[in-house]
Amino acid sequence: MRRPFALLAAALLTGALAVPASAADGDEKFTIKDPRITESSGLAASRQHPGIYWTHNDSDDGAYLYAVDSATGETVATITMSGVGSPRDVEAISIGPDGQIYVGDIGDNLGGTWPYVWIYRLPEPKNLRDQTIKATQYVVKYSDGARDAESLVVHPKTGRVYIVDKNEKGGHLYEGPARLSPSGTNLFRPIAAVPDLEATDATLSPDGEHLVVRSYFGAIAYDWNGGKIKKKERLGVPFLGQGESVTYTADGKKLMYGAEGADSPVEPQDAPGDDGSDAPSGSGSSATSDGGGGGLSGNLKTGAIVAGAVLVAVLALRGLRRRR
Repeated sequence: MRRPFALLAAALLTGALAVPASAADGDEKFTIKDPRITESSGLAASRQHPGIYWTHNDSDDGAYLYAVDSATGETVATITMSGVGSPRDVEAISIGPDGQIYVGDIGDNLGGTWPYVWIYRLPEPKNLRDQTIKATQYVVKYSDGARDAESLVVHPKTGRVYIVDKNEKGGHLYEGPARLSPSGTNLFRPIAAVPDLEATDATLSPDGEHLVVRSYFGAIAYDWNGGKIKKKERLGVPFLGQGESVTYTADGKKLMYGAEGADSPVEPQDAPGDDGSDAPSGSGSSATSDGGGGGLSGNLKTGAIVAGAVLVAVLALRGLRRRR
């Protein structure tokens, strides 16, 4: 009967010493390697697939979304949206509480000349593979006239959609209707000022309590406060080139910042209010807990302790069987 015990010990040891949880959490720095993605303009952490980030190109690419594995930087699925015509200037992506992906075709590099813009909605696929998915297209207008925008968020509790317009002197947070209508026009109204930065992207925390709006060179964190946002603090952002994207990680502990360009990097920083007790501060790299280079990280230490306990238990069971 020694062999089953040995197999059990091996299986448990393998599980205990598996890849650290942070690798699956998607909170480590990575590089988008797909040569097709040269203008990554939006970023959204998957809710169904740990460590996966959805992104898209800025314009002139077609109706495509890319699922990027943060563990490798490789694209693991390309989604072609059907039913949306030809996108003009896709600038933002967000995931709602209904498991739906919302895509903002809301850019207007001519300074706000389009009489309307579009939002597309499609289900996040359960299987990551190249496929075509039918999307619902919504026509969007602003109550105070056309404008350029690159930031779209969906509230994770209510499903309501919000847009922050892009203006070098500061813009506004626009609120859409309680439910978007696929027929007719969806009117977005300004509900709060977003001063002091030129918004290139925004993200809501998974609990819906905090909003982060970024620009090319900085970011501001707000308490959501039911949409009546209150400024909390100014954030530094990593310099990655043309900073175009930001998203909370799925667990809300980190912010992931991205940029346009070939082989564009995505870097983490602690989310506002995170005291860093669950992860190292700063870039989110897997630093050792004692600050040295030879120690084990927290996850590996835990695995080693569990492995030791399992081994002791197995040896004890073997001893009991021998005494019988």
